[in-house]
Amino acid sequence: MEIPVKKNQEYIVDIIDNGFEGEGIAKIDNFTIFIPNSIKGEKVKVLIVKVLSSHAFGKVVEIIQKSEHRIESDCNTYKRCGGCNLRHIKYAETLNMKRNAVQSLVNKTLDTKIEVEETLGMEHPYHYRNKAQYPVGIDKEGKPVIGVFANRTHEIITIENCLIQDKQTEEIAKYLINYIAKNHISIYNENTRKGLIRHIVTKIGKKTNEIMVIIVINGNEILNEKKLVETLVNKFPSIKTIVKNINQKNTNVILGEKNVTLYGDGYIKDRLGELTFKISPLSFYQVNPIQAEKLYTIGVKSANITKEDIVFDSYCGIGTISLFMAKYAKKVYGIEIVKQAIEDAIGNAKINNINNTEFIAGDVEEVLDDLINNKKIIPDIVMVDPPRRGLDKTSIQNILKIKPRKLIYISCNPATLVRDLKELEESYDINSIKPVDMFPFTSHVEVCALLELKNHQPS
Repeated sequence: MEIPVKKNQEYIVDIIDNGFEGEGIAKIDNFTIFIPNSIKGEKVKVLIVKVLSSHAFGKVVEIIQKSEHRIESDCNTYKRCGGCNLRHIKYAETLNMKRNAVQSLVNKTLDTKIEVEETLGMEHPYHYRNKAQYPVGIDKEGKPVIGVFANRTHEIITIENCLIQDKQTEEIAKYLINYIAKNHISIYNENTRKGLIRHIVTKIGKKTNEIMVIIVINGNEILNEKKLVETLVNKFPSIKTIVKNINQKNTNVILGEKNVTLYGDGYIKDRLGELTFKISPLSFYQVNPIQAEKLYTIGVKSANITKEDIVFDSYCGIGTISLFMAKYAKKVYGIEIVKQAIEDAIGNAKINNINNTEFIAGDVEEVLDDLINNKKIIPDIVMVDPPRRGLDKTSIQNILKIKPRKLIYISCNPATLVRDLKELEESYDINSIKPVDMFPFTSHVEVCALLELKNHQPS
């Protein structure tokens, strides 16, 4: 097949659809072109920037015919940053796009002809993030700066006013980088691997207003640590703890394994629903707790857990959804590979006076295997919330072997969710698939699917 487009040439195209990253899709002689910042229904002039054998990539040069869903972006840096790749689209339409993306995967992959429910959005989709990770660098004038990496690069775009980050923690980060500059504290250089300050990480309890500041360093000491701590705490009384994280490895991983508490207890607390959670520097906690509470409520309610039920919660993190379910269940077993998260989960159960949970640190595949095949503990309900890669083959086989009455699958990657549902749909009815907008104005979407064992006879 002769490729009908050439690099660095301009073409006028109709946008016929939007892809899973929110990019526009056009075709020339049945050859696919992916075009960021374009919307289904638009006619645009594009410059082809990359050509492969099966498809090409273009960028918008001119919008000839606008979509009714297009809006002027309210952020000056969103095109370069890449963090909010849908800021040029009305919020309500982004929810439709996310539902349609999940529905498309379902239609292509599953035998079950199920209609994906509408995406559950946010009433106020701004400043929702409770965690920020700011890389630290040097600008062209030699000044220390913080910001975000430009899309697909390690160039730092200085933050002005991020519309998804928390306002308080953004102010703290800006103040801290100014302090670092004034006190001539060195900045880490990725190329030479010299210099001290690598990242500034902040976490905030959205309901408690407790703030954690983590300073990631390539070394062991920060110049005048005591003065730094006193200055920050006096300026920002909401700071409950300051932690020095030591990361001397040549890696893209932001946090190292060693934390030294400089101020406070080394953790903060937040509330989800009626529950209180302890959050430490390395523990995973949902970035958008407002939507996380809605997501977990959907999962727990759809499971219809009873006091007779034993529940497995795979990939339990710090025990958030385990403890949500414990109120209704006979017993909940939470499994997570990160030991610190399991320690936090055990602590969170104590904080909330919950006694019917057991948290196990280890690889989900191995722990599930041990619980089921060695300890002969058979769950009535299984909750899974795996990483983006989805479930491994052994976990799926174990689920199919023990056949729990219900399976609640929470996913941050609809593609691997649908792939795994394909493996399960012969034994399970897929009752519902509900997208939840955890990251407004981005292409990411979380999904909660409820599966029920076919021909299940109540005991």
